[in-house]
Amino acid sequence: MAKEINSIGVLTSGGDAPGMNAAIRAVVRAGKYYNKKIYGIYEGYQGLIENQILELNARSVKNILERGGTVLKSSRSEEFKTVEGRRKAYQNLKALGIDALVVIGGNGTFTGAMHFSSEFDIPVMGLPGTIDNDLAGTDFTIGFDTACNVVIDCVDKIRDTAESHNRLFFVEVMGRDSGFIALRAGLASGALDVILPEEQAPMEDLFHELEKGASNNKMNRIIIVSEGNKLGDTYEIANAVRERYPHWESKITILGHLQRGGSPTCTDRVLASRLGVASVESLLQGMSGQAIGIVNDVLKFTDFKEAIASKSEIDMELNRILKILST
Repeated sequence: MAKEINSIGVLTSGGDAPGMNAAIRAVVRAGKYYNKKIYGIYEGYQGLIENQILELNARSVKNILERGGTVLKSSRSEEFKTVEGRRKAYQNLKALGIDALVVIGGNGTFTGAMHFSSEFDIPVMGLPGTIDNDLAGTDFTIGFDTACNVVIDCVDKIRDTAESHNRLFFVEVMGRDSGFIALRAGLASGALDVILPEEQAPMEDLFHELEKGASNNKMNRIIIVSEGNKLGDTYEIANAVRERYPHWESKITILGHLQRGGSPTCTDRVLASRLGVASVESLLQGMSGQAIGIVNDVLKFTDFKEAIASKSEIDMELNRILKILST
C-alpha cells in the first residue's frame, strides 16, 4: 500500500537553471491545490542536512515565475554523499513530518536522490533542471531553451562587429561534455561551424569550413565552440587558426555564466510548470525514485538509475543541416 503523503519538501541542487523558480512555484501551488503542506529546503542537500527548511504557501512563490536562478538557492554538498550526512537529512525531514521530496537538478542531484530514497523511507521524484540538456528521459531539460536563446542573442550582437570589421569570432558556450547548446544555438544563429564534444573531427575539418566560407565571400565568420570539445580549449583552437591564416583577424568571446542567467523563456516556464505539477501528482499516486521528463510532448518517467547511467544523445542531423546552410 502506498504511503500517505501529507507534506512534501522541494529543493534545487547543483548548477542553477532558468525555469527552476517556475518549477518550485508549480510544486508549491499544486501541493496546495491538493491540500498538502509544502516545505522549501534552502541551499540544496546541504540545507537539508543543516535544517534550512521553511513551510511555503501560494503567496511565498508569487512573482517568481519570470525570475532566473532559484529562490531556494543551490549548493553542492560533499556531506550528503556520505551515509551519515543523508541520515541527518532524513532525521530533519522526519522531525518536521515531511513525507516526500521533489528534487530539481541534474545528474548529481538525481544520484543523491537515488541513494537517499533507497536508504530511507522517503519517496523522491526528480525534475531535470540543467542548461546542458544531457539527461536521459526527456527531450529538453529545464533551462536549456533559455540558455540557447541567450547564446543566440549574444551571437547576433557579435555578428554586428564581425561584419563591420570582417573578423572571425570564436564563441565558447557551456555544456560540459555535451554539445546541445552549441549545436542548437549554432544552427539558429547562422554559425559557420560548431565544434562539439561528440565529434572526433580533426582541425583540418575546421580549416576546410573556413576556406569554404572564404571562397563564398563570407567575410564574417562565427565558430561556436562547446567547452568540452576534443580539439582543445578555445584559445588553442583560435591560435591554430591564426597560425594557418595569419591574414584573418580572429577574436574570442567566452560567454560563460551569462548562459545560466536571465528570465526563462515561455518554453522553459511551461516545461517547468508541467513537470512541477506532475511531481506532486505522481507522489500522491505512490510513485518514487524516478525522474520526470517530457518526450514527444508526453510525460515520461525514468528510474533514477537509468537516468543517471544513460545520457541524452545529440541529434547530429542538425549538424548536417548547419553545414548545408552555412555555405
